[in-house]
Amino acid sequence: MSDTPKPTSAPLMAARTAVILIVFVAIFTGLLSASYLATKPALEATALAEKMRLIDEVLPKDAYDNDLLKDALQVPAAAALGLDEPSTIYRARRGGAATAAVVEAVAPDGYSGKIRLLLAVGVDGSIYGVRVTQHRETPGLGDYIEPKKDKNKARPWITQFNGLSPTTFSEREWRVKKDGGRFDANAGATVTPRAVVKAVGKAARWVAENREQVFQ
Repeated sequence: MSDTPKPTSAPLMAARTAVILIVFVAIFTGLLSASYLATKPALEATALAEKMRLIDEVLPKDAYDNDLLKDALQVPAAAALGLDEPSTIYRARRGGAATAAVVEAVAPDGYSGKIRLLLAVGVDGSIYGVRVTQHRETPGLGDYIEPKKDKNKARPWITQFNGLSPTTFSEREWRVKKDGGRFDANAGATVTPRAVVKAVGKAARWVAENREQVFQ
């Protein structure tokens, strides 16, 4: 009688491999879940800090005394804001009275695609400030819409909107000077500022038209 071990059948080998893979996946998934749960608070804190950093750039801290991130209003997609998805409006209050709203908007027609914006609009309709939060405009040409990349550090281009409201100029004047409007634009880079000016004007008008809902 031969003592040579019989070869393991193919189905048995496949079953063993499957079991090993299942155990490996289960362990790996468990480790990932544990890692995510451990880092989730830190990630959320970082995201909130970044959000507040951006808000601080468009809205002075002395304009409110409430917790902006908790006084939020969810709004559906609005064409006037350039958004095709729901967004969040953060409402500023001082002594319980509404003072401003921080609104997201998108200029869909930038030179290299969408330009995402954040602006603070006062309860009287005036703009506290505007910042570009995301864009893909040409470096050195259209990226001066960001203060840190604008060569004019004393008065960055994006600050032209500060203190204005939709009623400051007519809609026809709410354009870059090349198009007969009131806003400056760097020579050779008109597409980018044209898109931003139009988007800011539309967003500010939307806030004014929806004042009761926004500042309730």
